[in-house]
Amino acid sequence: MSLTCRYAARQCARTLRSTQSTTRCTAALTTRRRKQVISRWQSTEATAASSNPKIATIVDQIGQLTLLETADLVSSLKSRLNIPDMPVGGFAAAGAPAAAAPVEEPEEVAPAKEEKTLFNLKLESFEAGSKPKVIKEVKAMLGLSLVDSKKFVESAPKVMKEGVPKEEAEKMIETMKALGAVVKME
Repeated sequence: MSLTCRYAARQCARTLRSTQSTTRCTAALTTRRRKQVISRWQSTEATAASSNPKIATIVDQIGQLTLLETADLVSSLKSRLNIPDMPVGGFAAAGAPAAAAPVEEPEEVAPAKEEKTLFNLKLESFEAGSKPKVIKEVKAMLGLSLVDSKKFVESAPKVMKEGVPKEEAEKMIETMKALGAVVKME
């Protein structure tokens, strides 16, 4: 029963909005828009409702109401039929479960601890014999000059790159490990 009332109220509001906006259009656009609205919202419930003449007259009367009158109708139907206010969607639906019970807080924290996708790469150390190779690789990876890459390597431990995707970070770690350097993901 409540879904039917809610459906009728929504239909009325949509019809009113569409008829108010079509009054600004030309006569040809107005008729085309009404046909679109009728065909778009016509469903099995609407066809079943139109078979009953009593319901059809009520629907016609609701269709002629203004937006304020429709809002009053909805509020009076809710109070008379004891229909609670339910969030329709969007921000209201997202806020309702959080305010409902504090028990759900751990569930909200769990999705935040999902696997990281971006990592920072930190050059921890390197073997003394492989220093020239490490300097060349750092130069290629970071796009630094030879002097800057030498200073960078000598100042280890130091962050090489920030915000690197996991796959790329693993490739870089393997490359540096093969050269004798220790790089960690953070």
